Amino acid sequence: MRRALACLVPLLLAPPPAIARDSLGIFESWGAFRDPAAGQSAPRCYAIAQPQVRRGRAPRGFAAVGNWPRDHVRGQVHFRLSRAHSPDAPVRLSVGERRFTLVAGQVDAWATDARADAQIIAAMRSATSMSVSSVGADGRAFADSYALRGAATAIDAAALGCARLR
Repeated sequence: MRRALACLVPLLLAPPPAIARDSLGIFESWGAFRDPAAGQSAPRCYAIAQPQVRRGRAPRGFAAVGNWPRDHVRGQVHFRLSRAHSPDAPVRLSVGERRFTLVAGQVDAWATDARADAQIIAAMRSATSMSVSSVGADGRAFADSYALRGAATAIDAAALGCARLR
């Protein structure tokens, strides 16, 4: 648990936005949080994790599953890639045996729609790992890998954290 907290602390301290976050729990390498004052869409709740990295390297990027009850958004999958990807390269997600092509910006990626969000979350609940891969702007392939132990519990905690606010 101490390792998980150490990995998630940089995410909590990262600007912007500088908002107070309520911890809903740490579950292996996944955490669940509620931002009570996240602007017009307040509050928002999310499960979040950083990719696994080699020893001595700083983690970059994250995987998150968010809920914005006032916007009627539940279970939206979002990835911040560890580096910018080539605009010509697809961004692909592998969750266990399942494969998904994501919609991507320069360093962010999402499921194509709410149905794909639900399929990804269902796959996350039964798999042990997932990875997001693409070709970087520098032409080199890369993959961000995540352990999924604790992900289902964090996703549920985030959903419950905003459930009474719907």
